[in-house]
Amino acid sequence: MQTMIGIIGGSGVYQIEGLEGASWTRVKTPWGKPSDEVLIGRLDGVPMAFLPRHGRGHVHSPTTVPYRANIDALKRLGCTDVVAVSAVGSLREDFAPGDFVLVDQFIDRTFAREKSFFGTGCVAHVGFAHPTCPRLGKAAAEAARAAGARVHEGATYLAMEGPQFSTLAESRLYRQWGADVIGMTGMPEAKLAREAELCYASIAMVTDYDCWHPDHDAVDVAAVIATLTANAALARATVARLPGLLGRDRADCPHGCDRALTHALMTAPDKRDPELLARLDAVAGRVL
Repeated sequence: MQTMIGIIGGSGVYQIEGLEGASWTRVKTPWGKPSDEVLIGRLDGVPMAFLPRHGRGHVHSPTTVPYRANIDALKRLGCTDVVAVSAVGSLREDFAPGDFVLVDQFIDRTFAREKSFFGTGCVAHVGFAHPTCPRLGKAAAEAARAAGARVHEGATYLAMEGPQFSTLAESRLYRQWGADVIGMTGMPEAKLAREAELCYASIAMVTDYDCWHPDHDAVDVAAVIATLTANAALARATVARLPGLLGRDRADCPHGCDRALTHALMTAPDKRDPELLARLDAVAGRVL
C-alpha cells in the first residue's frame, strides 16, 4: 500500500505550502459537504491531502464542523494516515503557550454532534482504549521537534462543546480529572477516524492557560491569536517533514488502526440497511 497523508488544519492553519501539483478539489460525500475543498498534491513524492477543519476564512464553529463528511472525504481520497492539528488551552503549568502536545487520550464532553458513521441498520462497536496511533504520533513528534517546536508526548485532551471558553469552576474540575489540555474539536474527529480505519495523530498547539492559572486569569483572545500565528508557521514546518519520516511505502499498522472494523460489525448481514451500507462505501468498504 502507498502512504497518503491527510492533514486536518485547525485554527490558524488554513493552508500548506510546497505541495507539488497542488489543486483544490471538491469531494462529494454521503454525509454532506466537508468543511471546504481539499488541497491535493505531493510532498517529497508522497501524496498529501489538506483539509481546513473550519473552512478557509474560519466559517464553521466547533459544533458545526461536518466531522463525518471530513473524515469520509479523506478516506475516499485514499488517505492512510491523518494528522490533525488543533489549538488548545493548557491545564498544566509545564505546557506553556507555544508548546506542541502529542495527544494520546481524550475525555469527550461534547454533546451536540453526530459521533458515528454507524447506527440503526448497521451497528458497529470499535475499540477505542487507545484513540491515537502510536506509530503516527511518534513520527509527528519527531517532525515537530525537527521543525523547532517544544514538544510534549502523551497527554489527555478534554473535548468541550464550546463555542464559549470554560468557566473557572470547569477549568479547575478538568484539572482534577487529570486532563492536560482542553479544546473543542478533538471529538468526534478521533472516533470517526478509528471507525474509518485511519491511523490518526493529534498535534495540539497550546495557545493559553485556559482560565485556571492565577497569573493569566481569563483567556485573552488577542493573545491567543498572536500565539496561533506563531504556531501555524511551526505546524506547516512540521507537516513538511512528515513525508520523509513516513515514506512512500506503507505496511499494515502495527497497532491495528487500519483493521479496526474487522470484528466490529454487530448487525447480521441479512438485517443490514442497504441505504446505510451505501453511505458506508468509503469508510467501511473493506469489511462490507
